[in-house]
Amino acid sequence: MFSFVVDGECEFWYIQLLKQHETLNINLEPKLPQKKKMQDQFNLVSELAKESEKVFWIVDFDVINKETKEGKRGQKSKLTKFKEYYLKVKRHSNIVIIVNNPCLEYWFLQHFEETSKYFETYEKLEKSLKNHLPTYEKTEKYFVKSNPDIYKRLKPKLQEPAIPNSEKLGEFDFDKVQTGITEMYKVFRELGLTLSK
Repeated sequence: MFSFVVDGECEFWYIQLLKQHETLNINLEPKLPQKKKMQDQFNLVSELAKESEKVFWIVDFDVINKETKEGKRGQKSKLTKFKEYYLKVKRHSNIVIIVNNPCLEYWFLQHFEETSKYFETYEKLEKSLKNHLPTYEKTEKYFVKSNPDIYKRLKPKLQEPAIPNSEKLGEFDFDKVQTGITEMYKVFRELGLTLSK
């Protein structure tokens, strides 16, 4: 079984649709998405790793950046905390951390254009995405209940250009946190849902 830990509703809906359309044995946590502390997510990832073939931890980096900027002096920043968890998790071969910077929508944008542009927030990325998905909204109605749903709508562009565009961006680097990146392609590679290179 594959397990996913997500902190947002959009990721939850998207992975739910992946599970449905690709008929995969996926455990999606939390069952009802809510804003969980990073430590809670880390603990959940660590627990699930004991019983899952693979655990995917999907992290939107805009929240980490925002909370790091707003943090109080003298306290450990959200970025420092994430780096500590990241390094601990990286030691486990069955845990895959997926970083989207700034957010999942950067993955969606790669389905339509090859870009490495850095957007600090979803709001700054939104105009570019809406050039391709004019009615896009971060709602369950748009993701799940529209016809076609978001997964079916994007699937024809998954193998080409989304995965190659995303791979060209490389992997997340703590020395380059102001870099546009999406590692969602790793999900499809790890699950064997891609054409061979």
